[in-house]
Amino acid sequence: MAQYLEIHPQNPQLRLVRRAVEAILNGGVVAYPTDSCYALGCHAGDKDALDRVRKIRQADKDHHFTLVCRDLSEIARYARVETWQFRLLKACTPGPYTFLLPATREAPKIMQHPKRRTIGIRVPEHPVPRMLLEELSEPLLSSTLILPGDELPLNDGREIEERLGRQLDVILDAGHCGIEPTTVVDLSVSPPVIVRAGRGDLAPFA
Repeated sequence: MAQYLEIHPQNPQLRLVRRAVEAILNGGVVAYPTDSCYALGCHAGDKDALDRVRKIRQADKDHHFTLVCRDLSEIARYARVETWQFRLLKACTPGPYTFLLPATREAPKIMQHPKRRTIGIRVPEHPVPRMLLEELSEPLLSSTLILPGDELPLNDGREIEERLGRQLDVILDAGHCGIEPTTVVDLSVSPPVIVRAGRGDLAPFA
């Protein structure tokens, strides 16, 4: 069964975050809050952990996973960013957006779209994932915690435990954080294309 950790949403307890980081580094899959909804996270280079996330989500090979980063400087290592793209990224991060960008050679191939060679990038604003990323010192592979057949992401820690407790290693319960996924913007094309309208404001891309 997963470790169930009740964590403060604004002032996360470092000891609890470090338990989640330890699980991630040991190949674990965690459920954690974001500024849009709960998500599943694992080590970006761990194919077995990614396969576990894929199985939970029942995601096909064309599913876009997200690389959750601390800041824009970390994004540049994994995605090719031109000046016009950087301006939009700077205006909208941190926040509830996922951006699709052309992948660099350093981007894990298991995370790239097999045909387009793009990668999903996100910089969250929620204090829990920000501390998690700081302690991990590298990006986190992530996917919205919405289960097959459900219309909305899971948003209750106890329900996550009830439905996924045997498939996860850690559940970071910070209370309700929303049920609206991120806005997904394809920045690999010009002009940008809104792939999914979610919590993030669409005005910057009008």
